This record gives sequence, structure tokens and C-alpha cells, in this order.
Amino acid sequence: MAIGQIEAWVFLPFVLPICLYVAFTDLREMRITNQAVMALGIVFVVVGLFVLPFETYLWRLAQLVGVLVIGFVLNAIGAVGAGDAKFAAAAAPYIAAGDAAHIMILFAATMLAAVATHRVARLTPLPRITPHWESWTKAKDFPMGLALGGTLALYMIEGAVGQSLVSIVL
Repeated sequence: MAIGQIEAWVFLPFVLPICLYVAFTDLREMRITNQAVMALGIVFVVVGLFVLPFETYLWRLAQLVGVLVIGFVLNAIGAVGAGDAKFAAAAAPYIAAGDAAHIMILFAATMLAAVATHRVARLTPLPRITPHWESWTKAKDFPMGLALGGTLALYMIEGAVGQSLVSIVL
């Protein structure tokens, strides 16, 4: 993995609660809040200055801009939600460039697990316990924050322990 262990350990306590909040609010409200996206961005802007070499820090900020532009285009054509696009952009600087292929595999696996878990959970008593959660009633929609937040959280955990979950499974 290209992400450094120290970098991941420093970011992890800030990023993990935001990722959990994003997954929760998307399950409950089918939206990723601007506050969560801004918090994720601010954490990188502030903490990244102390953790990363300045040139790397600037390249990672460029990743944010690139993903934001792509996200806006995808949102404009209806491929992704605005909150999903903004979260992906705010998450982009946390990903080391050398881990781009890895993050795609991790996202695919997390997405499959999240969809399966959400669909199975609909068949359990959980929707009766949380009847106000919009993700239970929107049959066509899926709370992408569950997969997006899960992917970033898992990536940070992988970086912190210095071991790819994908390599363990494969």
C-alpha cells in the first residue's frame, strides 16, 4: 500500500467518525450532509499540512478538484447523487496516488457487501425498529454513503495496520 502507516494513523481518528456518520445519515435520510463533506475536507486541509510533504499535500488537493469536476459531470447526467459526488471529492485527497487501483477494488467489494447487507436487512425486523429511515422505503435508490464511507474507513484502517484486506482475501 502506498499510504503511509503514520499518515493513516493520524487521519483515522478524524475520518472514521465522519465515515460512520455519512453511512448513518444516508441510511436514515438518503442524503450525505454538506456538514459531513465539509468536515472531511477541513480535516484533510488542516491535518494534511502536518502529516504530508507539501508537494504531496498539493497533489492530493488537486485530486479533490479532479474528482469534484468528474462528480459534477456525473451528477449532471444523473449517474450519481450530489452528496455522493461531493463526498467522493472530499475523500479523494486521503487516497495515495499509488493506491488508485486498490481503492477501486476495495470500493467494488465494499459496494457489493453494502448492497447485499442492505437488501438482507430489509427482510429483518430492523425496518420495523427504524421505520423513519428512508432507505428502507426507496426500492430503486441505494444509500451510497454506506459504501463510500465504508470504503474510506476500510482504506484508512488498512493503511494504519499496513495490510490490505484485499490481499488477505485474495
